[in-house]
Amino acid sequence: MPGPPVKPMLASTGELPTGPGWGHEFKWDGVRAIADVAGGALRLYARSGVEITVAYPELAPLGAQLVARGLAHAVLDGEVVVLTESGQPSFTALAERMHVRQPHRAARLAASLPVTYMIFDLLRRDGADLTGWPYRRRREALEALGLAGPRWAVPPVFADGVATYEAAGEHGLEGVVAKRLDSVYRPGVRSPDWVKVKREVTDDFVVGGWRPGVRRIGGLLVGVPAPGGGPGLVYRGRVGGGIGAAIERELLAVLEPRRVAASPFVDPVPREDARGAIWVRPEIVVEVKYGQRTPDGRLRFPRIRRLRPDRTAAEVGEAG
Repeated sequence: MPGPPVKPMLASTGELPTGPGWGHEFKWDGVRAIADVAGGALRLYARSGVEITVAYPELAPLGAQLVARGLAHAVLDGEVVVLTESGQPSFTALAERMHVRQPHRAARLAASLPVTYMIFDLLRRDGADLTGWPYRRRREALEALGLAGPRWAVPPVFADGVATYEAAGEHGLEGVVAKRLDSVYRPGVRSPDWVKVKREVTDDFVVGGWRPGVRRIGGLLVGVPAPGGGPGLVYRGRVGGGIGAAIERELLAVLEPRRVAASPFVDPVPREDARGAIWVRPEIVVEVKYGQRTPDGRLRFPRIRRLRPDRTAAEVGEAG
């Protein structure tokens, strides 16, 4: 079986670049996909090299559009996302699609939970390999194709990185990818010529327990006070990042005396998080940095920053 035509170039994590010479794209919370289109037939490959065409049948008409644009063969790079009604990508919803390999099930999901292919690079065009072209020129060639459809789009590139980063936050997007305008495409390489800058949010949460791990505290179980001033916490997730030796000592000093027999959470804690949990009275507040929230309010990529002895549990709200 033939493999992917090219391995995707990867971005390095870093600070938002300043100065001229950079283009800035929104960072989409989806899965990377290389599209190989020949004679109107579309084949999609994941970053791992596995073919994923069957999972996304609604993208097949993209091949016909490329033929209509006069291309017998093209290789595209982009991100497959599921957009909510408000236009924000939802990785949780995408998870229902990304591992489907049964055509009938994929067809049903394509109707009820469709994806969108965000195309941001053109790597081959008929017989020409464009990976040696600078990013600026590849983008011009991509935009000249005029690709647009019900399930695919070519998102814009912006010159102002700070404004793009702020707009990403306003629209609930994951962040920004900055790309050097003169950079070539380096397949399979994580390059400093592409820099991903994720937006992160900091909020306060109440500790309702912890799970032991490699350390005595492997992860904190956190939440917010139940609405209406009722007793207990609404669960918001397990925070395992950022727990070093110093902060672990601080946490144990205040949590150990507050042990209780039952969970303080009003909703069931997922079995994986609750396994072996040690529950505490919901009195200790911590500051947590995280990327985004899932549709059901759980924190993504959370890391503890510090204890908040200056705040009481009653002062913690849904917005932190």
